[in-house]
Amino acid sequence: MTDRDTGRSCGFAFVEKSNRNEADQAIAGLNGANFEGRALNVNEARPKTMGGGQSRGSSGGGFGRQRREPRW
Repeated sequence: MTDRDTGRSCGFAFVEKSNRNEADQAIAGLNGANFEGRALNVNEARPKTMGGGQSRGSSGGGFGRQRREPRW
């Protein structure tokens, strides 16, 4: 995954496996593994929840940015 503005890596990615057993093996084998000096955190994706515990009064999504209407 890359930042849409800068093109730089966001530091996370999504991987799909064909079955639960393959996914479990990948999680067990890679979670905590060292990659370029950093520990990997590998887990199963969870669906977004409404409200999601965002800080600064955010209503979820957009990393705290408010949605604005175009100015035309």
